[in-house]
Amino acid sequence: MTRWLITGAGGMLGRELAVLLGEQRLDDVTVALPRADLDITDAAAVGAAVRQAVGPGDIVVNAAAWTNVDTAEADEAGAFAVNAEGPAALAGACGQVGARLIHVSTDYVFDGAASRPYPEDANTHPVNAYGRSKLAGEKAVLTALPADGFVLRTTWLYGAYGGNFVSTVLAAGRAGEPLTLPDNQRGQPTWTRPVAEGIVALALSQAAPGVYHGSASGSASRYEQAVAAFEVAGLDRSLLTPTRTPAPRPAARPAYTPLAHDRWIRAGLPPWPDWRGMLFTAIRGGAVS
Repeated sequence: MTRWLITGAGGMLGRELAVLLGEQRLDDVTVALPRADLDITDAAAVGAAVRQAVGPGDIVVNAAAWTNVDTAEADEAGAFAVNAEGPAALAGACGQVGARLIHVSTDYVFDGAASRPYPEDANTHPVNAYGRSKLAGEKAVLTALPADGFVLRTTWLYGAYGGNFVSTVLAAGRAGEPLTLPDNQRGQPTWTRPVAEGIVALALSQAAPGVYHGSASGSASRYEQAVAAFEVAGLDRSLLTPTRTPAPRPAARPAYTPLAHDRWIRAGLPPWPDWRGMLFTAIRGGAVS
């Protein structure tokens, strides 16, 4: 039986994956470690955890990350420690025991200058410290594990565990608070549940190592995402106002980061649902409130 190790298991995606594996009755072979139990910047601890949890052919999923884009701009060294050096340590440890590593990355490795979804082999050019740190982590994993390293880029996550954009706007709507939201930055609002399911599908497939994109199909602005969430939840969409001049933030944001899924589809993996369908199911099912 395949054994699993999840790092960053206290975060939104890591916890979703741990719950999913438990539902599939794999929790007895799953070690799910939140940051309090494993700091991936501690290379010695990483090596010990990997050796104890997994062996040849088993699966490590790295969902640990520095995800605050603005604070990364102020502490790029700190972001690199978590997003680049940590994955490098995990990749080295996986290589020693023969385990496969699925490393979760981001759309922010791209500069946002495209006009159509980025394929997996598109040139990368991050515009902020967070993106640079995540790209360095990707390169570390693929270099150390050419036969057993996988990168799964995802984007605009929301889900049942932890704060996220959808929960925030729904709470504001229920409180009758007006919101002004950007309408000129496009991405793919993506529910963590399908991403967790995609990770399992990728891990258990015969797909070749390398980069894959795991995100909802289609694209939206934050304003459009909020409008759709309000419609599903039956809230007053007149509370929402679009803007093309959002308030300045410490870190630049790429304006367009939808991801294409060409390599994913060629590998015979399940297609990604449209973002609206994901959002409807998540809200109506109570996964996000």
